Parts: sequence; C-alpha cells; structure tokens
Amino acid sequence: ARDHHGSAWVGHFDPAVEVEDRHLSMRVPDAFTLHIRIPAGSLHPEKSWVESFDLPVERERGLGATDSHLCIAEAELPLQPGVWTGLTASLEDDPEPELTAAMARALERDQAVQAQALGAVPVYAKAPDWVRRLVLAADGFIFARPLPDAPRGESVIAGYPWFGDWGRDTMIALPGLTLATGRRESARNILETFARFVDQGMLPNVFPGGGETPDYNTVDAALWYFEAWRAYVEATSDMAALQQVFPTLESMVDWHLRGTRYGIGVDPDDHLLRAGEACVQLTWMDAKVGDWVVTPRIGKPVEINALWLNALRSMAEFATRLGKDTTTYARLADRVEAAFQRFVKPDGGLFDLLDGPQGDDPTLRPNQVFAVSLPHSPLSPEQQARVVGECARELYTTYGLRSLAPSHPDYRSHYSGGVWERDGAYHQGPVWGWLLGHFALAVYRVYGDAEAALALLAPVGEHLSDTGLGTVSEIFDGAAPHVPRGAPAQAWSVACTLEAWWRLTSQNCDEGQG
Repeated sequence: ARDHHGSAWVGHFDPAVEVEDRHLSMRVPDAFTLHIRIPAGSLHPEKSWVESFDLPVERERGLGATDSHLCIAEAELPLQPGVWTGLTASLEDDPEPELTAAMARALERDQAVQAQALGAVPVYAKAPDWVRRLVLAADGFIFARPLPDAPRGESVIAGYPWFGDWGRDTMIALPGLTLATGRRESARNILETFARFVDQGMLPNVFPGGGETPDYNTVDAALWYFEAWRAYVEATSDMAALQQVFPTLESMVDWHLRGTRYGIGVDPDDHLLRAGEACVQLTWMDAKVGDWVVTPRIGKPVEINALWLNALRSMAEFATRLGKDTTTYARLADRVEAAFQRFVKPDGGLFDLLDGPQGDDPTLRPNQVFAVSLPHSPLSPEQQARVVGECARELYTTYGLRSLAPSHPDYRSHYSGGVWERDGAYHQGPVWGWLLGHFALAVYRVYGDAEAALALLAPVGEHLSDTGLGTVSEIFDGAAPHVPRGAPAQAWSVACTLEAWWRLTSQNCDEGQG
C-alpha cells in the first residue's frame, strides 16, 4: 500500500480488516481489497505495526534503509502428512481456498501460455527449457491498459519492481513479447493503444496515467514504433490494421522532416536525423542526475539514424503493400543510406555521434550494432563485419554488450553505490541484457551461421536462477563475473533474447539445419 520507491511508517495507512470463517478481507479505501483464504485452521485479525525492518540492499544503494510493516492477522494452520497447507491471496472477491486446486489452476494458465506460443510458433516444440521459461516470463510484462475509446487497450511494464510502461521500452520489446509468443492480438492492441498518443510525430516516453500529461522526451520511441509495425505486418499480413495506421505513420515521417520537439528533425544538408537540447536526454542512454546529463549525445546519434533509415525503408514496403506510391520514401531512404557513410570510421566501426558540440564522437559504444541488426542496414557486408568485430572485441560479454569500452577513461566496471554513483555509471560500462539479442542477429547477418548465433544466447538460460527467478535482469557489471544489477526483471531483456531465438531458430529450420 505504498509506492515502491518509498517506505512505510507506523500509521502510514489504516485498512479495514474483516474475518469471516477462514476468509479475511483487507480493504484500502479507493485503492484495492486483498482477500486471503486458508483451507483449514483459523484466522485471527490483529493490527500491529512491526517497526524498523533493516534493508541492507537499500542502504548499499544510498536509499532509505528502514521500513515498517503492518501485521493484519495471525493464521493457525494444521499440519498433516501428505497434505498441502498454506494460504491463497487475491484481489478477486473469491480466491480458490484449496491449495491443490489453486496450484493446478496456475499450472493450467502456464500451460495455456505455452500452448498458445507452440500453436503459433511450431519451433517451440524443440525449444530448450530456458526458452520455454522465457515465454512464461514474457507473459508477466503485458497488462490491460483500457482507454475510454479503446476498452481492449494493452501496454507493457518495462521492468519490475520500479518501472511503469514506457514508449521506447514497449516498442523495443513488442516483437519478442507478443509476436514470438503467438500473441498477435496483443501486439495489435498495444500498437493501436499507443497510436492514440502520437503527437507531433512522437510517442510518449512514459505512458500517462489518468489525467496526466504525457511527456515526449524521447527521440527513439517513435522510430522503434515503425519497426514494431514492420515486425507485426511481417508476422500477420494484417492489411486492415496497416491501412488504418498508415496516415499516422505518414504524419510521423512528415514531422521528422520539418522538425519537432527538442531539436529533432532532418538536417537538409545530409538528410540525417539530428536531435538534442541542453539538459535533456533523448536516446535510450538517458541517465540524468539533477542537472547532470551523463551522456547527452546531442547531434546525430548512430542508432537514431539506423532506425531512421529502417523506418523509411519500412514505409516504402508499407506503401507497396497498400498499393501506394513509394517514390518519396525510397528516394529519402537512398539519401539517408548514402549519408550514413559519414558514420564509418577509417579504422573500423562507426562513430557513435556526428556533428555534436565537440564534433564527431568516436567513443566505442554498442549503439552501432543496430546498423547491422535491424532489417534494413545502411552498411555493406564488409562494413557490417567490421562493426561486429569491433563490438565483439571490446563490448561483448556472455549476458549482453557493455555500454562503453573498457579502454575508455570513463569506463565503470561495476554498478554500485548511491544514486549519483549508480546513475553516473548507468551507461558507462554496465552490460545491457537487451543488446545480446541484437548482437546475435548481427552476428548471423555477417556470418550466416544460425547455430553460432544461437549459442550466444545460451548463457541467458543459466542466468534465470540468479536474481529474478525465471526472468532476465536489466543490467550486469561490466567486469566478470558480471553480477546482475538494476531491475531483476526487465521486459526488453527477456523480449530481445526471445525474439532473437525465434528468428534465428526459424531461419535455421528454413535452411534445413534444424
């Protein structure tokens, strides 16, 4: 009954507690009612505060390190040989009191999730256990987001325990959470939910709550939206949905051409996309502490322009499918692809940023991998190979790619300390799990060996019992043994691994190797 960033104190809230037979209800006004049942024994209501719980991990993170808990009842449960005992709890009015039946129902739900994935994606029949477990993990991030004019609206929780639904994370995770698991209806619901919030060509960074104003401080959410639609249309051939959204996508391109918020717009000299203003973080490398913008990246970021080209090529494909003229998008994409050669460094790899306040930035970061992993690459095969080679030498680890090369003076090998230390290190060395899937797809594109690319994903299976049981962490230390850090369950870490496995396995079968 409190925000996950806060702590409770004695008298913090005073719920109404009622017990009838072996059914307890705890009602928090204007919030929720928790129902608890026991199959046998007795429940005795008791309101007593237990003070000063010690929170050592919070202390390590520079946060409040004590909390208070409210005890609402005492349960007396008989123990009998061979008979399950315990309690069931639910926000529904009538939770199942019998533990065996409750566990069977939970198992049936898991089996239904697996069956849905298997029915839509037959390759799961031979999937290793850790992949099938990721299918269940994916299910936990999708939730209902009904709107007044869209009662079937859905969205994605970016991570547990402290994230909400973010535009960027949702679009990056959508193919893996929905298309790779056979949830095509959810994919369309999510895409159409966010379509209602497109404004000046942009998607909100954080989905607004009831009555709140959405915040559009992201340059890449809109570009990942194009890729999410491309993946959806590729998987479903849903022309009705594409026809309906196409005007919205057209307007989004138009806004980027003429310019929108935060300096986001096309440079007429080279047709590349530029973005950024002082004190604002617009890319996924978005750490900010007070007024300190850790990685500002004002200018023309490499992944933004890889996504921009991918969006334009996708729009040309959409126009072809709908019988529309493709000339405008094809010509603009050709110009962007030609100008993208400016990112190519003479000694291999790509610049992370062009035309920044200090000029071009050669810092070795993982953002260049998207110029290879996305469906439409602006690079030649030789250039793609050099990008993959550079990432493999300094950024690749078993759980993802480092956010900064260890050879850089700003590299931070461990993610620890208080808020300033952690946020200052967030994109300065820690390994990001969501990048592993993109790296595997890039490796496959360069070498054409699906088995070798799939082998890069296998260590994720060992991680599933490390921190968040059965799911994938947000980040890891840059230095071995790559201790999991950040949120213990992150949507795009699960989704991008699952999507890569799905695509690589399907490709492997198509080639007759699987």
